[in-house]
Amino acid sequence: MSGDTPRPAPGERDGTGDPRHPVGGRGGAPQDPPGRDGARYPIGGHMPDVLLGLARRLRLRPLQRRYNSTLVLGIFALLNGCVSIALMSAVALLTHQPFVFPSLGPTAFLLFHSPHTAAASPRNTFIGHLVGVVCGYLALVAFGLLHAGSALSSGVTPARAAAAGLSLGLTAGVMVWLRAPHPPAGATTLIVSLGMLTRPDQLAVLMLGVVILLAQGYAINRLAGLDYPLWSARPTAADDDAGPGG
Repeated sequence: MSGDTPRPAPGERDGTGDPRHPVGGRGGAPQDPPGRDGARYPIGGHMPDVLLGLARRLRLRPLQRRYNSTLVLGIFALLNGCVSIALMSAVALLTHQPFVFPSLGPTAFLLFHSPHTAAASPRNTFIGHLVGVVCGYLALVAFGLLHAGSALSSGVTPARAAAAGLSLGLTAGVMVWLRAPHPPAGATTLIVSLGMLTRPDQLAVLMLGVVILLAQGYAINRLAGLDYPLWSARPTAADDDAGPGG
């Protein structure tokens, strides 16, 4: 079955109408019979769960029948991205601070594409970006680049290249040690180590932008009826089956 072929909403099959556990699922993700995930989730992730939950909440029956169409999912992703940036831009205009950062774009997508994953949880998102900021700043200090300007204006010197490599490596390692991986944080640390944001007040604004984005993600996912966590991700079956070394 192709991704553009609409399927009945899971809640309609068992009469529950509940987007969280329509057929005995766990962790807030509607469950399909074995072998049907490719039809229900044509682009991977769980964006159809979010869209279906919102359609039910708003009583949009035509949208409930097309919740897994790739065309509709693409429109939903487009609107979500516009809302995220519009929210950041509005705060930037009101506060006269640069709240729009490149690394928040992939975070916004992750919050709605894979809301059930640990990487999209508030814990991993906040800690990941904070680690990226700190490691990027430490790399600037280590190579004496705090006042060297941006790599976009001054070019990439050996010291700048070393700072970028160190910041990215440190960010990856620390996120693993803290068990808080969040891939978009890799972009955050490069923004800092490449000199685009270097002042403490700028870095604080970046982290405030992360908090605002998390508030939007929490509100929309909860409105959709998903069990999106307030902080840490819910344990999954994979976690339960992991060995002692986890």
